[in-house]
Amino acid sequence: MLIARSSLEAHLYMDLHPCECGVADFARQHSLQQQDGAMVSVYEGVCAGCGRQRRFVFKMVDELPPPPPAFGGPEPSRIIDPGEFMDVANGIATRVGPLLLATPEEDRRKHRSAVAYSLAAMEEVLKFFPAGQDRIPAAAFTSERGRALYDQEPGKFSRDLIESNIARKRRMIAGIDRVSPPQP
Repeated sequence: MLIARSSLEAHLYMDLHPCECGVADFARQHSLQQQDGAMVSVYEGVCAGCGRQRRFVFKMVDELPPPPPAFGGPEPSRIIDPGEFMDVANGIATRVGPLLLATPEEDRRKHRSAVAYSLAAMEEVLKFFPAGQDRIPAAAFTSERGRALYDQEPGKFSRDLIESNIARKRRMIAGIDRVSPPQP
């Protein structure tokens, strides 16, 4: 059974696992159900692409989830690997970076949540480093997408580069907060 640390992690997992037709979007109906003596989160709905019924069942961890945009506590994900998290973080940065540059400073707040989500995804990558190690072990890459990214450029998964990327994203958020503070 899939084990999720938060509903945000469950939703990202569903986004990363599209229907057979290739479409990830479906009208998600959520329910809590009892299965095998455990409370589980069930997401069901019809694929927006082909009309197939989709269903995901997650056992949620017992710990209280952190507030969004964090995906989970200090332990690494059991359902999303570091390559997938990096791919998500980089995909958002690629889309939002040019938008931030083209947006007047006073309007940049509208992109803050995307940058924060990208930061949270990159912070998840950091959780896969074994204590005292500078590289994520190849065995941590369990998805096809994650393994492909790791095989292409294993150096991208060094602790120094990940920490540098996280620091850069934190500076971006601080810059957005400085020039485009939240409205009261």
